[in-house]
Amino acid sequence: MQTEVIELGVAVVALALVMFVLRRASLKSRQVAPTSARERLGYDEDEPKQVRRRRRDAEAAAAKPEPAPVVVEAPAAPIDQEAAAAFKAGLEKTRGGFVAKLGKLFGKKQIDAQTVDELEEVLFTADIGPRAAERIFQSVKGGMSRADLESPEKIWSQIRKTSKEILAVDTKPFDMAGKKPFVLLVLGVNGVGKTTTIGKLASRWKTEGKKVLLAAGDTFRAAATEQLEEWAKRAKVDIVKGKPNGDPSSVIFDAIKKGVDEGYDVVLCDTAGRLHSNAGLMDELKKLRRVSDKAMPGAPHETWMVLDATTGQNAISQAKTFKADMEISGIVLTKLDGSSKGGVVLGICDELKVPVRFVGVGETIDALRPFDPAAFVDALYADASSGEAA
Repeated sequence: MQTEVIELGVAVVALALVMFVLRRASLKSRQVAPTSARERLGYDEDEPKQVRRRRRDAEAAAAKPEPAPVVVEAPAAPIDQEAAAAFKAGLEKTRGGFVAKLGKLFGKKQIDAQTVDELEEVLFTADIGPRAAERIFQSVKGGMSRADLESPEKIWSQIRKTSKEILAVDTKPFDMAGKKPFVLLVLGVNGVGKTTTIGKLASRWKTEGKKVLLAAGDTFRAAATEQLEEWAKRAKVDIVKGKPNGDPSSVIFDAIKKGVDEGYDVVLCDTAGRLHSNAGLMDELKKLRRVSDKAMPGAPHETWMVLDATTGQNAISQAKTFKADMEISGIVLTKLDGSSKGGVVLGICDELKVPVRFVGVGETIDALRPFDPAAFVDALYADASSGEAA
């Protein structure tokens, strides 16, 4: 019995010692931790007030987000007046279409909510494509104040600005330097003016002093080779042709090899243009690219697609189909002067993100002009702010 009492007493003393140690440790941790909000914030009573103030100011400045850099927009490049005049003449029918409708719309004395709704209808029924139409409409409806919407001049300015943004595809200008010969593969369905475009490009570059060679790769279409041969005579350039219904790849290969061996500056390759829904055509065009690379590593250096402006949004559909299988680096838009659907240029650039390189604004050999987005927009909406179509 006495032994049990002694053991119990020892246990009680041990427990008391453990409780004492734990309490001391708890008190010590509390002394280490800040005991006030001032301490938790790093406040030091011994720190001089001026030093403390400078430290707080520095910490506050570091916590503030840096102000956004001031972006100074570069002044707009001057518009090529010669190009603007040519585009203005070529876009006469287009200005008589949806642009004229916009002119009548903003010619009202009072521009109200109904006018904005009518703007949406005009844009979406034009041949500029639904994406471009939506982009222009939202830039007006959502990007302008109520006061601005009462000014036709400001609305036209916004439409011009957005149109230029759509056409400003982020891509480098094509560069012929450093490639001898520069090999250009030209695509397009039958009837869009592909062969004629090649002839006009040949004439243009020949006039600039370049040695140009044509490759008659469209061996299937009746009289395609003869048509290109006639253009070669008019432009005074050489041509490589094959047999009717022969292998287009062999013609392209021979032309590029000739271009390399004989020091030509440019080799322009015509291609077959059966319906764009023909899967066999796409396989054939892919083969032409492979053969071009075998004849000259890196060729073709550019692949352009020719589209007919008179077909409107169907031109966009054609380009989409080709682009799904081919690497298209540029667009040539023909027959712009014969169509009221010249606004399709906006849809092409917006949906395909492919730059327009040249546009045809007439029948003459020099009517194929380099595409100038600023001059195009200036001509498209010429005299529009006055409520007139042209």
